[in-house]
Amino acid sequence: IAVQEGEYDARWRVLIRKMSEIIGCHFEEMELYEITVIHCLTRDQQNQSDAEKKASKSRERIVKAKRYALIGLATIGGGALIGVTGGLAAPLITSGLAPLFGTSAFLTAMGGVAGAATMGTLFGAAGASLAGYKMNKRVGEIEEFAFGQLCPYTDNGRDGLTMVTTPQLDVTIAISGWIKDEREDNFTRSWKVLSCSREQYYLRYESSYLLELGRALEYFMSIALGMAAQEALKYTILSGIMTAIAWPAGLLGLANVIDNPWGVCCRRSAQVGKHLAEVLLKREHGRRPVTLIGYSLGARVIFYCLREMSERENSTGLVQDAILIGSPCTGNPEKWKKIMQIVAGTVINGYSKTDWLLRFLYRALSMPRGGVAGLQALEFEHPRLQNVDLSDIVTGHSDYYDHMPHILKKLKIRVVEDPEGLPVTRSDSHLAVPVTNNETPMTKSQSDSVLLNNNIDK
Repeated sequence: IAVQEGEYDARWRVLIRKMSEIIGCHFEEMELYEITVIHCLTRDQQNQSDAEKKASKSRERIVKAKRYALIGLATIGGGALIGVTGGLAAPLITSGLAPLFGTSAFLTAMGGVAGAATMGTLFGAAGASLAGYKMNKRVGEIEEFAFGQLCPYTDNGRDGLTMVTTPQLDVTIAISGWIKDEREDNFTRSWKVLSCSREQYYLRYESSYLLELGRALEYFMSIALGMAAQEALKYTILSGIMTAIAWPAGLLGLANVIDNPWGVCCRRSAQVGKHLAEVLLKREHGRRPVTLIGYSLGARVIFYCLREMSERENSTGLVQDAILIGSPCTGNPEKWKKIMQIVAGTVINGYSKTDWLLRFLYRALSMPRGGVAGLQALEFEHPRLQNVDLSDIVTGHSDYYDHMPHILKKLKIRVVEDPEGLPVTRSDSHLAVPVTNNETPMTKSQSDSVLLNNNIDK
């Protein structure tokens, strides 16, 4: 029903996620139906390998078994959903039961001419793979902007080798804050365990500037930690400065090492964010919901992307969820409220109160109204906003790069097992449900140079 017009609106997917929660169904099980729809849309478009056919048959058996359970659950849960939504979902439930009882006819139709037309609109004429997108011409100061495939997902988990090569019904874009070297995986290393979607991309942007910043950060940190060799001094410099009136003279003497590359990258990341908004608004990825996740300057890219979209027409229904981690941008509630209008699902602000390095980088600026988002909780209430304190993991800004797997785990964003044995995180409705003070976001389904001007965050 949600894709029959050739567009999978992010608001539809958020509603489906909520419906699955109400009827007591893991959202991962609902994703099986998305996979089945993809299979029906693409089965006449390409030849499958033996491994893909085997995986498809396995999925179909699982879906068939769960369909009968869902019929009963939908009958019971449908009435509850109508009550919860004030009758708004009544047409959806009424029409939605038909595919449950008549799945064969529905999927047969989806696999025919209508399916081909739907696929062309949903994924775009060229299949809508962001990996093939590149800027045709230079945009402003931006020198580099391209997408790459991230973390190929397998149909059979760790025991299978079937790589997903067909477009999926949702997309995730991961954006790094800086890079440390020129290795091929420099933009993907932080996201090696991310499993938010079956189709994931990373954004490669301004690598020469981000590399310069990464090296400056490493040098700055090595000197700063050298100054803090003794434990007492370490506390004074690295921990105590969060409440200190004046910065240690030794750190101020190193400021020239980091200020300029930081300022340049702040300015360029804002421009990259605006261009990302253009890419999404042009539906380069097709007409599918997008989840955006980024840390440090990557979160800044997302902030400016969403801010640009908030000022444009026809920008709703594109972004499903947005996860901004360690954001070097304003915490001004008014600006964030505009962003909330663009995102259909949840906005997460991951911050660290002990991030002394981010505070140091903002020392030469008048603090933006509302403070810095990466240093504090956003000071307004919204049912789809989650503030997550990462202070137990992040003590300095460089920790975001090094500890991203553990950060993702704390945020309860789906991850795969990595070589260090980080456990798989399963989430029924990650990024979906408001939480209490004693709960972590996305787990409630079980319980009900610095720029020396003030324009940097205007």
